[in-house]
Amino acid sequence: MANIVPIPADSYKLGFIGAGKLAESIARGVVKSGLLPGSQIRTAHHALSRRTAFESFGVKMLDHNKQVVEDSDVIIFSVKPQVVKDVVLQLRPLLSEKQLLVSVVAGIKLKDLQEWAGHSRFIRVMPNTPAAVGLAASVISLGAAATKDDGEIIGKLFGAIGKVWTADEKLFDAITGLSGSGPAYIYLAIEALADGGVAAGLPRELALGLASQTVLGAASMVANVGKHPSQLKDDVASPGGTTIAGIHELEKAGFRGILMNAVVAASKRSRELSQS
Repeated sequence: MANIVPIPADSYKLGFIGAGKLAESIARGVVKSGLLPGSQIRTAHHALSRRTAFESFGVKMLDHNKQVVEDSDVIIFSVKPQVVKDVVLQLRPLLSEKQLLVSVVAGIKLKDLQEWAGHSRFIRVMPNTPAAVGLAASVISLGAAATKDDGEIIGKLFGAIGKVWTADEKLFDAITGLSGSGPAYIYLAIEALADGGVAAGLPRELALGLASQTVLGAASMVANVGKHPSQLKDDVASPGGTTIAGIHELEKAGFRGILMNAVVAASKRSRELSQS
């Protein structure tokens, strides 16, 4: 820990290894929030479409990942799980404990990342796809040499694209099953609600708009009103009314159990993948 050099909270250079959609979403959120200007962010990619996407909000584009490492204080690895080991090992000679390393790669544990990098100033983050619209749910776990200040810097960074929690890494498989895979469950629910509206006679476009706005509004109520979901449900379900009739059908079909099973199944699969 004696060699740990503090990262300046507002003047560091941020580098992305991997210039895909998630990296773009994070970078856009950081710039839009005013946390860092695009000139302090860099990445590398050869495809013109990816270079243009990042350059459109001021990010510095380089030709090689090695250049990104050499020109960054905080480095976020945002590559596919099957290549992250080779990428980190290739860059290892350039990595130092003066740099804070971050991984958003699903299923790859801190102990492996730290071993490949040759040091343990690493932070693992599990965001989800609503990062693209600034509404991510991100969970952070600190590696052995990452400091409290490091955690605060990354908390602010990912706070630019949504809400952030800190948790022990042992919970990450369950987190993957809930918030990582969870958006897909909600997309299915929105589609099903819209289909129900169409079946009841609504035009498709109106049904989909109502379904998506209803889910958005309900989620905002849970997040902001301070009531338990069961109380909010009770507030809508008047005696002998339409809502309780719908809820009765959901309960007969095992709606809550199905969602619970989906989270548990995805968590189990995440655990299997991380051990393979």
